[in-house]
Amino acid sequence: MSSTLEQELVEAFSEFEIIDCHEHLPPEKVYLQQGQDACTLFGHYCRTDLITAGMSPRDYERMLDTDLPLEYRWNLLRPYLDDIRFGTYARAAFIAAKEFYGFDDINDDNYVAISEAMQANLKPGIYQRVLGDKCKIKVALTQAGRTDYQEDPLLVPLMPARDYTDVSTWEAIQRKAGELGMTVNSLDDYVNVMEAGVVKWKREGAVGLKTVSEPTAGPPDRAEAMSLFETLRCGSREKLSDHPTPGVATSLTAPNPLRDYLRDEMLKICARQDMPMAVHAGMWGDFRNLDSQHIIPSIMRHPQTRFDLYHMGMPEVRQTGIIGKNFPNVWLNLCWTHIVSAQMTRSALDEYLDLVPVNKIFAFGGDYHRPVEKVYGHLTLARQNIAWVLARRIEAGVMTEDQALAVARKWFWDNPIECYKLKV
Repeated sequence: MSSTLEQELVEAFSEFEIIDCHEHLPPEKVYLQQGQDACTLFGHYCRTDLITAGMSPRDYERMLDTDLPLEYRWNLLRPYLDDIRFGTYARAAFIAAKEFYGFDDINDDNYVAISEAMQANLKPGIYQRVLGDKCKIKVALTQAGRTDYQEDPLLVPLMPARDYTDVSTWEAIQRKAGELGMTVNSLDDYVNVMEAGVVKWKREGAVGLKTVSEPTAGPPDRAEAMSLFETLRCGSREKLSDHPTPGVATSLTAPNPLRDYLRDEMLKICARQDMPMAVHAGMWGDFRNLDSQHIIPSIMRHPQTRFDLYHMGMPEVRQTGIIGKNFPNVWLNLCWTHIVSAQMTRSALDEYLDLVPVNKIFAFGGDYHRPVEKVYGHLTLARQNIAWVLARRIEAGVMTEDQALAVARKWFWDNPIECYKLKV
């Protein structure tokens, strides 16, 4: 901590109950079947940094394969550990190792002991111990493409809209209808299938859907969508392509009027079912394809649909802030951002305080699937980042400490409850 005030704010935040606005955690009974050790601490997002540092993708997969000897896997990791340890992806792992297992570092001398301690902790109740007791998380919005969380009261699912909107074959369309005991003979029939599927997910506990911010060819065209649908139905075309269009420099993804139309219809369904649409924006691969600005036309066409815009649109954080400022049906979600870059998150959030009403920001989402201890590491960074931003506002005389705590409580608790209509 760079100031006593920041430390006081972090300590106050540590008493807050938390809504975790984005995870990828499976049901605990599934999680317990996965091995966890010092090497898996550097899985998931650390993959990007490890491979950028020089590890081969094949060695990364071997590093996580708990059927292989731990020593062998550690020796795959150790040449790159010093190259990634100062990044915020890795920092969450080091925080977790210290907080849960008492190790100030992860190195040749202690990786076996850390692994043994993690295995000892891998038993029923780990979600409650880590998420509930340690993090004070009351609800974690999780996305693992499933709704079977009845035994996991902390976890509340969001479901992938693409399961219905991104169908590319007649067989897939018929399969989705058959799963619900329905038949499809027309495009409108399939839209009805989509809504029935969303209603089923909602009945099973889902509170929202998720899509991605991708470029489209323009406003959804029902005539073109129906034409493509008919090519699948009559068998004149086996599959629609999602590959980039060869030789078209201005097209980042292949035009697909059927997909665009179904995604637009799904946004209408979200409004009717009173469920938000979470939107992945920024980060991953060719991030130009995922710019948050691609979703603006959909936001404008669907003012009754609530949009949860993810990841500050990193690296386009300013443009994403302007989206949050201009559209009342958009919330800005800081999930993942604190471990992408603590400093980028701090500077962007400082600007968001100038730009965006404080009831339109979500503070935290761990965005992990394993190991769960890293959620605490990420939350620690989130508390520090938010304290850094708010302390400077207090010191500048822009807000009092009580006002800052009220703002933080909105970000960590009130705002996601309001957007997702959570019952807590």
